[in-house]
Amino acid sequence: MEKAVSEAEELPKAIVRRVVKDKLSHCSHDADFNVHKDALLAFTESARIFIHYLSATANDLCKESKRQTISGDDVLKALEEIEFSEFLKPLKASLDEFRKKNAEKKKGASQSKDVKKKRKLEEEPSDKNEGSESRQDENDEDNAEDVTGDD
Repeated sequence: MEKAVSEAEELPKAIVRRVVKDKLSHCSHDADFNVHKDALLAFTESARIFIHYLSATANDLCKESKRQTISGDDVLKALEEIEFSEFLKPLKASLDEFRKKNAEKKKGASQSKDVKKKRKLEEEPSDKNEGSESRQDENDEDNAEDVTGDD
């Protein structure tokens, strides 16, 4: 049997199964249920088509703005345009949380870099002093030999 969709376009089946089971568990008190293979395939294909449609719409909005990179705001506008505005509120909340976490990571990374730079700057002058001191010690030893007259 020939596949209609390339492997690169397929969504990971394990993740789709996990999402479907998680969402169904919220709807049903019966925690033990199975999802038939055909149903899982239908969910996977539906999600793939939705992602393609949403990304194409967001891309169109991006091109209208004369930009080449799709932003999160383009996706939010695309959801409105394809009339899935009920997803806006939860998606905005997720996007805000994601941005907040990224900002914290960047802040922590930049602070870490600043600390490393500061340490390196503090170490460099002492290294230079140590090097000049050792050269001075060598010169002193050479001079001491000359003074004793051990020729």
